[in-house]
Amino acid sequence: MKNKILLFSFAAVILLILVISFLISPSYQKSIESKYYYETGSYKMAYSLANEAFSMDVYNRMASTIMAQSKTSLKYVAYLDDAKKYIKDIDTMASEGSITDAQRAKIKIMCKIMIDSYPKLAPSVITDKTLVNDAQKYFNKFEKLLAQVDR
Repeated sequence: MKNKILLFSFAAVILLILVISFLISPSYQKSIESKYYYETGSYKMAYSLANEAFSMDVYNRMASTIMAQSKTSLKYVAYLDDAKKYIKDIDTMASEGSITDAQRAKIKIMCKIMIDSYPKLAPSVITDKTLVNDAQKYFNKFEKLLAQVDR
């Protein structure tokens, strides 16, 4: 019985030491901060802080994970930014009246760029669902536009 209490006490002390080292480690403090920024959608800041934390401690799995997830989310953000820009350009061309052959070719290239870059996004389980769904919507929109332009 005394051995069990001693073993439990030893395990509790080890656990306490690990928790304290986690809380005072600059690398893990930056990881926690980067997790906050990731959760609030500030993917650039999250990536930057996670990269700093990882460079301080290459065994910091939290920093490694947040860095990878931020990189994935930044790819989605870039895809959505490009999609919005291209849609705006296409709407501008369409509002001018009839579309010339040169404009049709430009629209076709924009659609192919967006369609070809979509499979490279590869979301993970924790990638923001809004980003994934918005990218899917734009992908579908560009497929429909390409079909219309090819007619």
